[in-house]
Amino acid sequence: MMVSLWFGLLGLPFMGWINALKLSGVLFGGGLILRHAARLKPFYSKLEEAFERLPYRKSPRFLKIAKGAGVVILLGLPLGLDNYQLDVLTMAGLYIVLALGLNIVVGFAGLLDLGYAAFYAVGAYSYALISTHFHLSFWLALPVGAFFSGCFGFALGVITLRLKGDYLAITTLGFIQILHLVLNNWDSVTHGPKGILGVSHPQIGGFSFTQPVHYYYLILVIVFIAIVSIQRINYSRIGRAWIAIREDEIAAESMGLNTTKLKVFAFVLGASWAGIAGTFFAGKFGFVSPESFTFFESILILSMVVLGGIGSIPGVVLGALILIILPEALRQVSEYRMLVFGLAMILMMVLRPQGMIGNIRRKLEGV
Repeated sequence: MMVSLWFGLLGLPFMGWINALKLSGVLFGGGLILRHAARLKPFYSKLEEAFERLPYRKSPRFLKIAKGAGVVILLGLPLGLDNYQLDVLTMAGLYIVLALGLNIVVGFAGLLDLGYAAFYAVGAYSYALISTHFHLSFWLALPVGAFFSGCFGFALGVITLRLKGDYLAITTLGFIQILHLVLNNWDSVTHGPKGILGVSHPQIGGFSFTQPVHYYYLILVIVFIAIVSIQRINYSRIGRAWIAIREDEIAAESMGLNTTKLKVFAFVLGASWAGIAGTFFAGKFGFVSPESFTFFESILILSMVVLGGIGSIPGVVLGALILIILPEALRQVSEYRMLVFGLAMILMMVLRPQGMIGNIRRKLEGV
């Protein structure tokens, strides 16, 4: 109570009486929720166990029907949404691809990467440069962007090979700061803070992608390919090897795994998906600038992975959807939406630290 009043008093000269009282009220309400959140945990656990006992939950027929219904809904969504809503969903799809790529590095291989947005920037600038100078098609630029981002991922993976935990996080943080400085100051190539204009939109024959609905269906295809391919890798020998490295690198190495190659491959593969997302970003907006690829972007993508569930593909998809759509839904109360967002993150840490849809493998390992 006293803390909320104190913050309201501090904000009084800048916000006025009414807004200062609102701030105090929100802080007081948030404090009450946090104070009693831990008491809700047993109830939440019982609810989760009841859901897992549902007889049809793991039925193959039910899963097929659910997947089919989901595909039909996604394909038909543009019929009932306006351009703004479609644009929000397209951005959500873009961040799903980014979060899935980071999940390979953080969730599967257990390597904390705080500079992931740098690979996103490499993909976007690769397409911007080859589009404006060489007029290369968007479709050919997709693998090119993935290749260049993968090369940067390879370089970072080799450099950080012997680093773990906090040291690895600090090094990757330095990587994105270096790249951001290069993009801002290499005027002859990147045009500095002004960015690069006139990037070509995707085209198929004489048909040009100009409407939000075009990009919605395009990102839907990219997300589908990303989910299927990453899911297959996750359940392959490479995926199991990554999990072994994540749990105990020394034990994995003693079992004959080449941890060096596997860790570098995780960086390369994760970076390649960021390159594809960056190419899509440049093709959609027709413009790139350093301000779109800051450290905040890396934190946002990492938050999607943590909120949804580290190592869980459905969880990462859900986390990206929530963190992109929720701020737009709270735009009417834009002054407080970041406060609500922070409160929701804290509640998640208290009630469900493994994420909204935790990784099944991790749960089994716990048993």
